[in-house]
Amino acid sequence: MTPFPSDAVVGHATIVDVLRARAIETPDARAYAFLADGEAEESALTYRGLDAKARAIAAWLQRNGDPGERALLLYPPGLEFVAAFFGCLYAGVVAVPGYPPRLNRPDPRIDAIVADAQARFALTTGAVRSALEQRRARLPELTSLRWMATDALAPDPGPEFRAPAVDRETLALLQYTSGSTLAPKGVMVTHGNILGNSIQIDRAIRQTAESVSVSWLPHFHDMGLIYGVLHPLYRGFPAILMPPAAFLQRPLRWLQAMSRYGGTLSGGPNFAFDLCANRITAEERATLDLSRWEVAFNGAEPIRQATLEGFARAFASCGLRREALCPAYGMAESTLLVTISKPGVAPVLRRFDATALERHRAVPVSDPAAGARTLVGCGRLEKEPRVAIVDPETSLACPPGAVGEIWIAGPSVAKGYWNRPEETARTFGAFLADTGDGPFLRTGDLGFVKEGELYVTGRLKDLVIIRGVNHYPQDIELTVECAHPGLRPAAGAAFAVDADGEERLAVVQEVERSHRNMDLDDIAAAIRRAVTEEHEVDPYAVVLVRPASIPKTSSGKIQRRACRAAFLDGTLSVLREWRHAPAAHVEVPAAPAGTSPSEEDITAWLVSRLSRESGIGSDEVDLAQPFASFGVDSARALLLVGDLETWLGRRLPPIVLWNYPTVEALARHLAG
Repeated sequence: MTPFPSDAVVGHATIVDVLRARAIETPDARAYAFLADGEAEESALTYRGLDAKARAIAAWLQRNGDPGERALLLYPPGLEFVAAFFGCLYAGVVAVPGYPPRLNRPDPRIDAIVADAQARFALTTGAVRSALEQRRARLPELTSLRWMATDALAPDPGPEFRAPAVDRETLALLQYTSGSTLAPKGVMVTHGNILGNSIQIDRAIRQTAESVSVSWLPHFHDMGLIYGVLHPLYRGFPAILMPPAAFLQRPLRWLQAMSRYGGTLSGGPNFAFDLCANRITAEERATLDLSRWEVAFNGAEPIRQATLEGFARAFASCGLRREALCPAYGMAESTLLVTISKPGVAPVLRRFDATALERHRAVPVSDPAAGARTLVGCGRLEKEPRVAIVDPETSLACPPGAVGEIWIAGPSVAKGYWNRPEETARTFGAFLADTGDGPFLRTGDLGFVKEGELYVTGRLKDLVIIRGVNHYPQDIELTVECAHPGLRPAAGAAFAVDADGEERLAVVQEVERSHRNMDLDDIAAAIRRAVTEEHEVDPYAVVLVRPASIPKTSSGKIQRRACRAAFLDGTLSVLREWRHAPAAHVEVPAAPAGTSPSEEDITAWLVSRLSRESGIGSDEVDLAQPFASFGVDSARALLLVGDLETWLGRRLPPIVLWNYPTVEALARHLAG
């Protein structure tokens, strides 16, 4: 492995070479710091320290297995994950980033990943391993793995570590796509893919050794792993990490870290920018300095003009420049980045005829009247990766001004899906019908190119993206049909709709004839509760319809798009429809002055909050029902905990709503 100067990349280097070079050139420079609660710095790693920990983990893996085997990384947020990830790469073992399984119920997604990856090892912390040991019976898929608590290893591997024989084609990790619990797909990412994507990011948003990254994004998602962990190391600047839960509890913590550390690179999906703009007060903004923020990347879901403008307007007084907002487009199948807007240039906003877009034509309009749709440009096309706009039916390149499927090719495109040759050939092996040019990655996204700028207009694939996370309709539909015995199997549709300026989930489900006279409100509530608990998403709408009324193909497959169109047109055969009510104007009680709130005080606060957010009357809030019954999904739960912290004036653990899942249980616990 050949070290290289900080500002030069040797063509045959791997990401392992990068860390080894950093440990030799700048051993005592800070590589990572971790803010355990989003505020206080709990731990840090220099390049020397990370190299030593990675070699120790690699030595254990080399003693107990062979190169090419898979290791599941089941870590909570923190620097132990970073060390374990590089330990796998140092050993030539394929890393499979994940998260600790839920302890209170089965976790089918983790079970499916273990089975699909055929993992040999499970690496985690001592605390997580002890907790899992007590619940082995609930986690049958994990019992066959060889476990190691990496925080118990001495950081010095001695002479046992052997430098691995890895090159650009060596498989580095399996990045399991977010969303599907039934059949998650492992994207095969090589060392060359990681390096190629980092080079591409570096060319687009050039950072220096004086740059600073701040990330709250999950380490097991492609955006959190690449932007938060790998790219800062590649470029040689420190990365400040915090748990996603810390950000969701108090969005201010993200921007406080940017201010305190002089962050230059950070970002996330739309919802993160909206949260900050809507929940950080003027008094709190006055304490922030965001003048060093050069690249505020926005990706992972449709990028909205209102989000960009609202965030820029809210934090202009903090020194944030509108030119720092960088809309981006990418996906795990391309390691991460495809295109990103150049920093220092305001985001590109163009108006197009909405009717023409529905007919797959991009017709610019100058009049902002009704019928015009503003699209956000996701960056100019560069030499790499190559982007083609293609008719998905004919595989012919689209003429200028036409909307088609986005196809990409380049060094960051992954090798395919693990153990899925047919899907790999279908997705990663596309060729243009007339020229034979290829292979291309078929993204499943629709878009067009105008004056060199890429615009994304929609999706071919049936996918719901909420808060940057992919949700597959078939998973949600299975959860729905099992939510109540009165629902017909294989007779439901889940799809995305635009509501209140964001993508939301709608569910349409047929009711059995024998149950049409039951309390349909109870059935709708059961669906909402099941989806919220299983998928951590609160549905915007639940529609119960007559038997045999959902559109299907001649072979019996649900036509989700036709069902969505009927939902929007109001032509479904509706028996009962529930939609999320606008937030009600309900006063939330103030904390009693000078005394600790009683159980009754806390109950009143929780009832008023649930009433305000769900739009139901305070007298309708059942104190014994789980929070999920009121649409409190994972994100809303953390926001509620953060507000409750402020009201009580004391810190609360992020998981307090999971441990005490009803109003009466939580109020009793907090008062006691």
